[in-house]
Amino acid sequence: MADPDLILVGGGLANGLLAWRLRQRRPDLRVLVLERGATLGGNHTWSFHQHDLALAQHAWLEPLVGNRWPGYEVIFPAFKRCLDSGYASIFSERFHQCLMADLVDSVWLNVEVAEVGPQQVRLASGETLQAGAVIDGRGARRSHHLALGFQKFLGQELQLSQPHGLQMPIIMDASVAQQDGYRFIYVLPLGPDRLLIEDTYYADGDAVALDTLRRNIADYARGRGWAIAELLREEQGVLPIVLSGDLPAFWDEARGVPQIGLAAALFHPTTGYSLPDAVRLVDHLIALDRWSAPELFSAIREYSLLQWRQRGFFRLLNRMLFLAGPADRRWAVMQRFYRLREPLIQRFYTANLTIWDRLRIVSGKPPVPVGEALRALAACNLHHKDKR
Repeated sequence: MADPDLILVGGGLANGLLAWRLRQRRPDLRVLVLERGATLGGNHTWSFHQHDLALAQHAWLEPLVGNRWPGYEVIFPAFKRCLDSGYASIFSERFHQCLMADLVDSVWLNVEVAEVGPQQVRLASGETLQAGAVIDGRGARRSHHLALGFQKFLGQELQLSQPHGLQMPIIMDASVAQQDGYRFIYVLPLGPDRLLIEDTYYADGDAVALDTLRRNIADYARGRGWAIAELLREEQGVLPIVLSGDLPAFWDEARGVPQIGLAAALFHPTTGYSLPDAVRLVDHLIALDRWSAPELFSAIREYSLLQWRQRGFFRLLNRMLFLAGPADRRWAVMQRFYRLREPLIQRFYTANLTIWDRLRIVSGKPPVPVGEALRALAACNLHHKDKR
């Protein structure tokens, strides 16, 4: 092909959605996706809540959705609760199939990229590709300008010997033993006798003890009376959870290269969910319809900074979750939160809390020691300590 208008480096969620939507809305734009792996999307599950997206966004995303449920359940030591908010998941196998059906002529798989600039990409083979603009979407990038905690997990898709009986997902079972920070089990019922079970931690370090997590999943299934017949698939991940940061300085490190997805700090600050932000950014960029490198860099940077300014309260909550109280008691923060009214919980996941929501979340007796809670609330410059 002639030099493309746009090269998307990395074929993950954010770049994949952008390329797919551009094919639908701007088929005249020449787009090239470069992916180092053998498939688009890797080996992942992306989930979202019904209220995270507008109706029009649900409509264009629908072909990618693998499962939908009318609600979900949370479990804590003191109570269980079923919420009526819809929940849905996209799986990378379907993501790859749907995108390749439309983009097969615009995707290079198994490609190693050595260097990325605003308008060119140098491959490991030595070949240099030119474009009107390049977007880097290769995942989260570490920076001294962000102080992070981590959400790390291992998930196993399991075939059971008999039906499991679940009607809806369990997105948080924190009644399990606490290890290495706030821990919970996440369960998606994918079929009558098929489950995805994830062992998840909010922890200070990003190391993942895979064998321990595998044992935890086996123990959890056994405790629920689920006999595992076969392991169908396994996925793992480490998501950044931002405690504090200097986002303008973080963007300066990009050196004029447009970023997208986790590399643009576009994910829910507390949950790590990335799909709603990816969908919203795609719609935002298509509406702007500016595809030069400087215009893209400026547009995405401004959008990212706007989200950062609006979400400071979530970083405050993150510090409560990571810094206040003993690690094995941090579940109490989320237990207290899930006693609140369902519309507030919906707005929390949408990252669109009102001032009254924020007051309600922090009012009353804190679920952690008061002194530690106050220190966590005040610790808004942790990224400066990380530099030292």
